[in-house]
Amino acid sequence: MPRTMSVSDSIVVLAEPLFVYEQLSDPTEMGRWSPENRGARVLGERRGAYVGMVFEGRNKRGALRWSTRCTVTAADPGERFAFRVHAIGAKRPRLPGAIATWEYRFEAAAGGTRVTETWTDDRRAWPDFLANAFDRAATRGHTFAEFQRGNIRSTLQRLKAVLEAAPSDGSRPL
Repeated sequence: MPRTMSVSDSIVVLAEPLFVYEQLSDPTEMGRWSPENRGARVLGERRGAYVGMVFEGRNKRGALRWSTRCTVTAADPGERFAFRVHAIGAKRPRLPGAIATWEYRFEAAAGGTRVTETWTDDRRAWPDFLANAFDRAATRGHTFAEFQRGNIRSTLQRLKAVLEAAPSDGSRPL
């Protein structure tokens, strides 16, 4: 069975696109809304998101813990933020390889911003049967597409809750 290579979902957040972008484009804050990510460390200059920015993420799923190295591929304030995951490891991301791309798009919507999160499987060199077997072991019976669909929904719901509860500072409509 061929695998699903990309999944996405959207939610409307009652905040301006630039405000939402600024929150989501800071990888050190991703742990606030992601069910797996526990934050990140930016390597090199940290001056807001920019194409080429590299960061290492810390992740946890049940008892499993791992780190990833990621590079920002899009940083368009108020419109789009994306990064590719290209190394993984237990404590340090030492094993290089195409893993996944994450993308966030921001569109003005009635009363706020439609945020669309997309996960794309970059393991194109893996045969489907091998990827499916690995995925089911790593996610307790699911493909990564099925698993990420749930993670995306959780992330978007948490993002909405956190940002809509943020004190109004004039940068977002209520």
